[in-house]
Amino acid sequence: MNSTDKESRHLSVYIDRTVDEVYAFASDPVNLPAWARGLGGSIERIDGQWVAESSPMGRVAVTFVPRNELGVLDHDVTLPSGETVYNPVRVIRDGNGSEVVFTLRRQPQTSDADFDRDAATVAGDLNRLRELMELA
Repeated sequence: MNSTDKESRHLSVYIDRTVDEVYAFASDPVNLPAWARGLGGSIERIDGQWVAESSPMGRVAVTFVPRNELGVLDHDVTLPSGETVYNPVRVIRDGNGSEVVFTLRRQPQTSDADFDRDAATVAGDLNRLRELMELA
């Protein structure tokens, strides 16, 4: 393992809506297909798990931390290989609005190009979330 295997990028977006509004929308798994396209176009509850059948990675299971008052949206994504990727996400107050911060962690053996592509996907997802929230 080299030092780039432990690299993280903090991607964020400002949303002109309250923390409570952003957290309520973003923490509801039913809303994920509208903004988190990295998880695919649909998600459903199967045997107690949230499952995205049509993600670009194949069938993935998504496990969220319990709803909380701290703005924590952390979730694990279990890939078809069985590997689980932990994704830290926070909704934090920023004046009258909110900032959503996603920490993207480089997975072992991820090339620079793939890490950049993952970052662009997350940035696109965050921007879609902002657009949805500010239009509502």
